[in-house]
Amino acid sequence: MASSNVDALFRPFQLKSLSLKNRIVMAPMTRSFSPSGVPGDNVAAYYRRRAEQEVGLILSEGTTIDRPAARNEPNIPFFHGEAALAGWQHVIDGVHEAGGRMGPQIWHVGSVASFLTDWVQDVPVESPSGLVAPGQPRGEAMSEEAIADTLDAYARAAADAKRLGFDTVEIHAAHGYLIDQFFWAATNQRSDRYGGATLKERSRFAAEVVKSVRDAVGPDLPIILRVSQWKQQDFDVRLANTPDEMTDWLAPLVEAGADILHCSQRRFWEPEYPELDGPEGLNFAGWAKKLTGAPTISVGSVGLSGDFMGAFSGESSTPASLEKLVDRMERDEFDLIAVGRALLSDPAWVKKVHARDETSLTDFTKEALTELY
Repeated sequence: MASSNVDALFRPFQLKSLSLKNRIVMAPMTRSFSPSGVPGDNVAAYYRRRAEQEVGLILSEGTTIDRPAARNEPNIPFFHGEAALAGWQHVIDGVHEAGGRMGPQIWHVGSVASFLTDWVQDVPVESPSGLVAPGQPRGEAMSEEAIADTLDAYARAAADAKRLGFDTVEIHAAHGYLIDQFFWAATNQRSDRYGGATLKERSRFAAEVVKSVRDAVGPDLPIILRVSQWKQQDFDVRLANTPDEMTDWLAPLVEAGADILHCSQRRFWEPEYPELDGPEGLNFAGWAKKLTGAPTISVGSVGLSGDFMGAFSGESSTPASLEKLVDRMERDEFDLIAVGRALLSDPAWVKKVHARDETSLTDFTKEALTELY
């Protein structure tokens, strides 16, 4: 499992008001255990267990902003409304009592349907152009009024996160959901200022989301922005085929107020532009950091043999070496590493890695998706 020296994973990290004891982040993972959108004691205990076991930063599962069509499953938690926010207050209080740090991931699914349930909202689905994938209509195109209301909903969610005492906030702009649908030319065919022929033009909505959140939380609370090249609608899609295109995409988002870029890829060790720097070259997070100067989080199949999309079809994974991760962290290719399934199945994964206790690391099985523990 582990490299002979995992010290690079356990260096402190400081940015603005965020102080972390190590470089390991619990990745946001949709769990759908919040009936009527309200996280209960079981959700609070789930996050607290990870805080108790040395996770540096916990990012919550996706929590939806106050838009009628923001979710695509009935038990996804809200980040709005008195009951849901009281539940999140209980969550963050427990994490802090255990010595942890945490941020909610705020989210709008756009026109994406869940592949885990047939449930649908009783309100119209909304997206940039009424498309879910190339040539696949679903829902309706957002009016400028709907866009303005959505920007306000992101800002209110972020302001509530700060008011409740969260340590950071993450905006979900990846994986083919709403913000990512504005990035992607195949789902953004608008002719107004939120569309355009270039990725830079199509990034306007995301930049306005980031700015609205920054205005809501002030200068000191770090904002994390999760982005991806791939989409769940098409794993092979790339928004930025060159470093110049990546700069056009991400630099305006950092300028708008994003402090950390959470660069999602399915396997963290895969180079983003191998034609430029070879098969061991910089990954997505590495290039994003190089091009924008912003700290980055990498993610993708950390500590396990299979990638995370396979988990939804029932695939199990076994513990895998961390040597490639440690090598990249020692080179400061990126600043933080997000861990998903390994932490989902074993709350003590970080502590075991720190102690180099490879023998007690556990496999990931599909059963870990069916309960909170």
